[in-house]
Amino acid sequence: MINVVGVRFKTAGKVYFFDPADFDLKEGDSVIVETARGMEFGTVSSGPKDVNEKDIVKPLKKVVRIANEKDIARNEENEKKRGEAMMICQQKIEKHGLEMKLVDVEYTFDNNKIIFYFTADGRVDFRELVKDLASVFRMRIELRQIGVRDEAKMLGGVGCCGRGLCCHEWMNDFHPVSIKMAKTQNLSLNPVKISGICGRLMCCLQYENDVYTELRKGMPNMGDRIKIKEGIAVVTESNILEQKIKCRLVEEEADKENGYPEKLSTEIYNVEKGEFKKIDKGRGRNKKKKDEEITEELKAILKD
Repeated sequence: MINVVGVRFKTAGKVYFFDPADFDLKEGDSVIVETARGMEFGTVSSGPKDVNEKDIVKPLKKVVRIANEKDIARNEENEKKRGEAMMICQQKIEKHGLEMKLVDVEYTFDNNKIIFYFTADGRVDFRELVKDLASVFRMRIELRQIGVRDEAKMLGGVGCCGRGLCCHEWMNDFHPVSIKMAKTQNLSLNPVKISGICGRLMCCLQYENDVYTELRKGMPNMGDRIKIKEGIAVVTESNILEQKIKCRLVEEEADKENGYPEKLSTEIYNVEKGEFKKIDKGRGRNKKKKDEEITEELKAILKD
């Protein structure tokens, strides 16, 4: 076990471990640490704690010092300069006619480098842009292309739930989200309803996925055939959370030769999990085929 502190450099950014050295650190303290980019200003997100050595990315660097008033003033000054840098860079982008969207600007703490974050549909030749920016700022310039999820995380916003975006407010990293999660929770497969403001599947789809996956075990889908005490029935509705289903008895089987469809009773039976036995997937196969077609369409729309 190794004693470490977690340090974060951005709001809801990734947490990095550092050796607290001999400093008495607590959550919320501002510190100066050495990173691959040089000296950086960060905030302690988790106080000293012991973690397994395998969870540490070596070499583990030490906290250089607790930030003093001079350090805090420099960090605030760097934040104030971001607006002007954004404006200048945007003007240069328009001058060169580049198809890219400027998202954010970041100064390193020691003012040795300035990083511009942008999004674009493809590769962008920004060599001339870098030369122009270097002549203005007189420091190292780095242009970093990011994805639409990272853009939403940096800029923030309000989700369809009415609250701030999870990725901007508290999520350290993005988690894999799939269309299968929406299907597991019986959500509408309409891209508008299951997509976030970034245009990708909403991160919150995976929050309750494990619970729904467990509750779905042994539960039939709509159109499946089951056996209840009254006879053979077809599932018309499946309530995963309440562990109940609604079904209708099969009064007459379909006559395929003469083209007569299957006849179901008009009476609805409410059955709890454990009071029925699955027979086959019945008409649920057609539903599965339809879902697969919708899934392929969604993949084309929401591809990363």
